[in-house]
Amino acid sequence: MPRIAFADGTAVPALGQGTWYMGEKAADRKREADALRLGLDLGMTLIDTAEMYAEGGAEEVVGDAIAGRRDEAFIVSKVYPHNASRRGVASACERSLARMRIETIDLYLLHWRGGVPLAETVAGFEALKRAGKIRRWGVSNLDVDDLKELGDALPDCATDQVLYSLEHRGVEFDLLPFCAQHRMPVMAYSPVGQGGRMLKNPAVLAVATRQHRSPAQIALAFTLRAGGVIAIPKASDPKHVRENAAAGEILLSPADLAELDAGFPPPKRKRSLAML
Repeated sequence: MPRIAFADGTAVPALGQGTWYMGEKAADRKREADALRLGLDLGMTLIDTAEMYAEGGAEEVVGDAIAGRRDEAFIVSKVYPHNASRRGVASACERSLARMRIETIDLYLLHWRGGVPLAETVAGFEALKRAGKIRRWGVSNLDVDDLKELGDALPDCATDQVLYSLEHRGVEFDLLPFCAQHRMPVMAYSPVGQGGRMLKNPAVLAVATRQHRSPAQIALAFTLRAGGVIAIPKASDPKHVRENAAAGEILLSPADLAELDAGFPPPKRKRSLAML
């Protein structure tokens, strides 16, 4: 599986695991944790979660999944904007650590921008780093102008997690090049879309047939095609977990990419940052 390096040299798999919608039903908790453990077995050792997901329930599932395997996993979590003050982020981080039953979060993100000044959130993140509660910090759902506002703190921002898929290619115009310039990998959430509409597109189906792969695998391979992107699809079914892991080995041909471009044209101008 290809690996992506952060600016500090730490390398992670280009394919990780998402947890949005996990932890919402107690009856599903074991199945969801088992799926994450299978993903670890298959090399998808980056697990992304957030205090927002099931109001902490997803973090509890992550805690179940990595019990006894903490050293294998690279854990990403996110703080609510309303908890992103210097004092609030410290309390939120402690709650996340307790739910996952770990001592340190590998990468802690601001989930989206709210009313707290970015400088105050960054100060809170840096305090957490000094205290050993997090190893690095980043942001999510921030556009280029927001990243520029980080100023001197920009080199310390490890990633920007954004909506990126064949359906949502706006970040290719300016955000992806900006992040590449600053050695900042981008994390792509919902890389296979929602509701299945994207996977039924004729271009995706044609490429999937030619590659003898599933449409979801083609969508994942697309997000990873140029490097610098970490995709975090969510899967709680073992078959889908295995499919996701295998997508890292797919090489799309120029003909494949041309067909996907025809079905999902790349941006020719600046677009507002898409969010879910």
